[in-house]
Order: sequence, then C-alpha cells, then structure tokens
Amino acid sequence: MLDDSVLEDQQRLFELDSRGLLRTAALAGAQVRSAATAAEEAGLDDLAGYKPRALVLLSTAGAGPAACELLAAELGPSCQVPVVVTGAMPSWIGPLDVVFAHAADGGDTVLAESLELATRRGAAVVLAAPDEGPVAAAAAGRAKLISPRVPVPEPLGLAHVFTAGSRVLAALGLLTVDTDALADALDEQAERSHPGREISENPAKTLALRLADRVPLLWGVDEVATAVARHGAFVLGCYAGMPCDVTSYRQAVNREALYGAATAVGGEADLFADPEEGPGLRVVLLSTREDERGRLAERAAVAGLPGADVLAPTESQEGGGVRSSLSLAVGFDMAAVYIGLASDSLNGHGRPMPVAR
Repeated sequence: MLDDSVLEDQQRLFELDSRGLLRTAALAGAQVRSAATAAEEAGLDDLAGYKPRALVLLSTAGAGPAACELLAAELGPSCQVPVVVTGAMPSWIGPLDVVFAHAADGGDTVLAESLELATRRGAAVVLAAPDEGPVAAAAAGRAKLISPRVPVPEPLGLAHVFTAGSRVLAALGLLTVDTDALADALDEQAERSHPGREISENPAKTLALRLADRVPLLWGVDEVATAVARHGAFVLGCYAGMPCDVTSYRQAVNREALYGAATAVGGEADLFADPEEGPGLRVVLLSTREDERGRLAERAAVAGLPGADVLAPTESQEGGGVRSSLSLAVGFDMAAVYIGLASDSLNGHGRPMPVAR
C-alpha cells in the first residue's frame, strides 16, 4: 500500500531513496544531450542520402524495445523505408539494410551473435550499448557505437536509446528531431516533477497517486501513445512492482469482458468497491493529440470510458511531436520511483534492481 504522506515529505523521500533514483530519473535531458553528442562523434553523417532496403530496429530487453516501438510509431505508416521492429536479427539481413541495435546488457552473447551476422553480411550497423563486453566487441571496427555517458539504471535509459535511434533516422532523412528542444522539454518535465514540489503542482506525484494500489490499464489512443504505454508498463514493473495491461484502444474495445469492466471504473461500482477484495482497475487513456484526427479519436475513447484518466500533452507540449511523446514516456519514470519509495517496492522488501549501466 502506498503511504501518500511520504510523497509530501521531501526529506523522507531522500532518506528512502538510498539508490539515488529520484536524481537519475531526472537526467533524461542530460541523456538526450550526451547521446546527440556521441552520435555526432560516431560519424552518422556517412548515412546521409542513403536509401536502405529496410531499417531494422533491434532490441531484446530493457528500455530498448519500447524505444524502438516509439521510433517506428513516430515514423508512421507513410515512411518511405520498410521498418522492422524485432528482438532477433532477420535471416535476410544484407548489405542493403541499416540496423539500429540496442543492448541493455553489454554481455548479451545472443545479441552479439546477431550483430556479428549483420556486420559480416555488410549491413550498416549503429549500436547503442556500453563500450565494453561481448556486444561492443562483436561490433568493434564494423559498427558505429553510441555508448551511454550519463550513468543511469537501464530502466531509466529510454531517452538515451531513443535519441541514439532518432539520430540514425535523421541521418537517413526519415525523421527530424530538435535534440536541444527535446532536452529542454525533458529538463522542464524533471523540474515540474521535483520531490520538493507539492502533489497539486507535481505531475509525477499526481500520476503516482492515481495509479497506486490499482491495476493500470494503459490504453493508447494512437500508435505513438501505445508505444509510450509500453514503456510506462515496463518502468512501473521495474520500480513500483505493478502489473499493467497495455494495448491500443482499438484492440481494448474488442476484449469484451475487460472493456466492460473498464466502463464501470469511476462509477458507483468502483467507488464502493471493497479494497480487501484486491486492487481495482485504473483506466488510463494515453493520447498524443497530434492532429484533429487524434483529437477525435481521443474524444471517442473518453466517451466510451467516461471514468478513465486521460494522459496527454499539456497545452505547452502540444504540437511538439517527439517532445510531447517522450515527455509523456519519461513522466512514468518518476511516477514509478515515487510509487516504489512510498510503498514496499523500493524500501528493502523487493528484489534489488540491476546495477547501474
């Protein structure tokens, strides 16, 4: 159970945060800047003007799979290059393809073998991974390496992976990302979520309270929002010990029994539910509100689930594209840490998380 009094006590939060997660969760902006610098030094300009047969976004674990899904969703169906999001190197990989790969663990020998295959067959490979271990060794001299320079635990590394991947897409002329503006937006997000800010002014604490002691249903109104939801579920599992359901709203509607239960959330049945019967549901509709079509889809979803929370860009974030979607994703990082610190998940009762990258 979450002790909400802890969220109001900055000193108590710092005392409980023996691993410094509140500080590292606030470093997304720094990750963006360092990844952009590392990408420039890696020489991605070599990819300028190249039109690959296919773009492979490869990651097996950690923050990478959601980051790759988010990159693909940002490109959208109109992308002029076929995009494959996968956890294993395709057997057809060849010299006409470009691979962006992420390694959560520099010792992942299976991923190292995949990279060795891709480089041996002549594919252009860009790797976001630690600069030591079998993965880096497999790509040494044959791939462009973008190593993390801001030390954070792997679950909090979304900003690094996404930025590294976005620089590959930018070099190929597929996606334009203003990394300076993105870093500034994430710094602003961290400032608004600072432990010293009261709950009423703190979006991360507010989200933590809404999700705590519930089973979240994170349903994306659009593809980008669904990718954001996947990261949210991942980091909530890492630090808050919370199981989450993640899917698109379109798919959620087709799951008749669960959707029916979701329509009651926020209504009388939810209000008078017996807490001893177990945690209730919390429906969170995620939306990126990028255009009028997106707004219409959001309104339709809200009409079907009037008791749902809506997680969407603020007015200052709207129209920011990548900035707004990554801000939503990173917002889950701090919320998950807050829940973990104010409950048993990070207070010495749960399994320790892996060592920082």
